[in-house]
Amino acid sequence: MLFKTAIVLAVAAIPEGMSIVATLALAYGMLRLAERKVLVKRLAAVETLGGTDVIFTDKTGTLTQNQMAVHTIWLPEGRVEVKPDAAEIEPALLSSDTFQKLLRVAALCNNATYSHTDPDTALGDPLEVALLTFAHTSRFDVPGAHATANRLAEQPFNSDTRLMATVHEHPDGQVWVAVKGAAEEVLRSCTYLEMPPSGPQPLSAEQRAQYLLHAEELARSGLRTLGFAYRLLPDEHQSDWTNELVWLGIVAFLDPPRPEVIPALASCQQAGIRVIMVTGDHPATALTVAHQVGLTTDKEAIAITGAELPSLFSDPDGEGGRLAHTAVFARVSPAQKLDLISLYQQHGHIVAMTGDGVNDAPALKKADIGVAMGLRGTQVASEAAALVLRDDSFASIVAAVEQGRIIFTNIRRFVLYLVSCNLSEILVVTAAGLLGAGLGLLPLQILFLNLLTDVFPALALGVGKGSSRVMQHPPRDPQGPIMRPGDWRLAVAYAALMTVVLLGSYYIARQYYGVAEEVGNNLLFYGLAGAQLLHVFNMAGIATPLRHNDVLRNRYVWLALALCTGLLLLTYFLPLLRNLLGIQPLSTSLLVLILAPAVLVLVLGQLLGWLLHRGQNAEKLRRQPAAQP
Repeated sequence: MLFKTAIVLAVAAIPEGMSIVATLALAYGMLRLAERKVLVKRLAAVETLGGTDVIFTDKTGTLTQNQMAVHTIWLPEGRVEVKPDAAEIEPALLSSDTFQKLLRVAALCNNATYSHTDPDTALGDPLEVALLTFAHTSRFDVPGAHATANRLAEQPFNSDTRLMATVHEHPDGQVWVAVKGAAEEVLRSCTYLEMPPSGPQPLSAEQRAQYLLHAEELARSGLRTLGFAYRLLPDEHQSDWTNELVWLGIVAFLDPPRPEVIPALASCQQAGIRVIMVTGDHPATALTVAHQVGLTTDKEAIAITGAELPSLFSDPDGEGGRLAHTAVFARVSPAQKLDLISLYQQHGHIVAMTGDGVNDAPALKKADIGVAMGLRGTQVASEAAALVLRDDSFASIVAAVEQGRIIFTNIRRFVLYLVSCNLSEILVVTAAGLLGAGLGLLPLQILFLNLLTDVFPALALGVGKGSSRVMQHPPRDPQGPIMRPGDWRLAVAYAALMTVVLLGSYYIARQYYGVAEEVGNNLLFYGLAGAQLLHVFNMAGIATPLRHNDVLRNRYVWLALALCTGLLLLTYFLPLLRNLLGIQPLSTSLLVLILAPAVLVLVLGQLLGWLLHRGQNAEKLRRQPAAQP
């Protein structure tokens, strides 16, 4: 008897379906995320998403639509706002030599491709595409400019210099340098100012400061700015092209915010997730967009620039903890993104980081969740990231975090369910042995029960859609276990409840119905099966009443219950299974002793949850400080 009991307890203690249910739950979460235009490359990332509490996001294309259009031009002649129709541009501007030189720089210092006959086939950086579009609508001959200016060399844009330069040779042998980039960086390299009609004139400190103010003014309007300059080289073999440049002016681009970002950010704030903008754009542009989308409501907010970060990293708690409380970082390099991630991870945060460039790959690898842009991102960034957004939208990141929370909640639910069910089997067998009722359950009976409850209902819990209120709670503790101490106590309470109810039913059957021990065993088997199946509805949480139970609305749970009920009927009506499981003929009068325990476990489980929830609320009230009179 002791040997048989040991075998029964060993079978009852092992949750056979836990590993397969966990894997399928995560895989199903990946499919749901794919429907939300989020590709998951690593299965474990689905669970990590639920604990994310800091999101570093880029501005362009993630918070904005990445649909660049030239909005304003600021030349030495003055400021001009551009209309969509080139015919509305002032004729004096179209005939301006400075304007034509700026268009030449925009066309030559450009790696995008654009056809005015088929704009949808444009390829390249959206900002460069916008420049070519504007050049075409301004009646500038872009193909002709390329045909008469052979490109000799290029200095690509990078986060250190923040400018791009190309060298071209014209048919007359003239070597021309075209430069575009951050206005302050281009101005720093300029020595002259294009002044029509006399041509280049020395650029004074006052003029340089004035153009910096112009760039600041445009940036405060939420426009992205670029400075343009050129230079004639005396020798094509000269290595330093970007000194002694001639300043042409500023072009400002409009990139409207994505409409879906505002509610997505509000959802993050409600969920206790901190969103931080990290961009290479002008600080004023970044702050304006941050205010437009609701990332910050502080009108006095100041962005931290990349130039300030080294000193702040050396003393993160300095200046009143400014580094930890800033929501906008501008003019930031990829290396500084890596440092920001490390800083927040050292403080125990789960960090998600967006990126699209080759230089972003280390930061995407370092982050707990690297998120690459699928539309404008590079292959290197996609390889380094755990997630790839097919629409580059911040709202998709929030949807992924929400799905991650749902998946983790589902995992916690089915683990609690499996632990409580398997523990109830152990308690039933142990109590039956101590009370002299024999084995209570046979090894094959427990194995069959485990194959039912450890697979189908648990799997249904694992693929549930979750509660609509999942983003109304703060992130979980990243260091916390799946089963918290309260969950273990609840599992023991549920298991004890099922044990008491089932043994009570067994006692009634033996004492008042006079059934044999074998029949009593069958009543325990079917009663425990029914109790465990209905116990699945207790898994919505102690704070959720049955009428608002999202498990109740889970169609997979109902399919699982129907399947398990059919399999249980087969154990009674199929002779082979009856012999294997030791099932005896049962009278219909005993049906109440099978159904009653199942219903009682559901009702008393709901009552237990209500009492525990009420006790938790009372404890919270006791811990609150007394109100001051």
